[in-house]
Amino acid sequence: MPRNSVAVAAGLAAAGVAGAAGYAAPSIARLLPPRLRATPRLSGLGDPGHVALTFDDGPDPKATPAILTALERLGWHATFFCLGTMIEAAPGIAADVVAAGHEVGVHGYLHEGAIRRSPRALTDDVTRARDLLGAATGATPYWYRPPYGELSAGSLVAARAAGLRLVLWSAWGRDWRAEATPASVVNDLQRGVLAGGTILLHDSDCTSAASSWRTTVAALPLLAEHLETRGLRVGPLREHGLAA
Repeated sequence: MPRNSVAVAAGLAAAGVAGAAGYAAPSIARLLPPRLRATPRLSGLGDPGHVALTFDDGPDPKATPAILTALERLGWHATFFCLGTMIEAAPGIAADVVAAGHEVGVHGYLHEGAIRRSPRALTDDVTRARDLLGAATGATPYWYRPPYGELSAGSLVAARAAGLRLVLWSAWGRDWRAEATPASVVNDLQRGVLAGGTILLHDSDCTSAASSWRTTVAALPLLAEHLETRGLRVGPLREHGLAA
């Protein structure tokens, strides 16, 4: 290959790498401490006396009803980020979530990361999930949380096209792990930001260890005890002071 052709090819390759890096740049938001400082609203930091409780990956015919029962006993309401594939399989469970007074948000149609998907594919995915959720529940979702919290430039395009607001979390219980216990879930949550923060848990094991949701259910009363000692109120994102 002539020298000038090699230079051109190298330049195109470098431009491709730079373009890919730019497209994936929003994914740095998954790094918790930097994200909390740089993008507090994206991280779900709101009313300092309130904790936003959120669940991902449902609605699940086994797990979601158990979570709803546990929340009813505690007098808590939460935001459930629903997957389109799960809504299609259990639309009645999605309707039950809203009927019980909880908020629903969009988690996408497929549980796939954003970096390797085009803006068009992501937009189609998110709007499809939004429409399924609205049809199943009669509610108009406001929030979008991408799977794995993975963001790309395409995620921003998709959220805007679907009329949704992106939100991640400030504390996670790592409840998806087979080795998680109720105590470990609460301990992991305490490593994040709870006061004024947004908690991430799961109401399905569709992308987690089998029956991991049982650990989540058992962790909720322990979490309630901890938050009560700190004088923190618990509720959905709509009550967290982020929507304005």
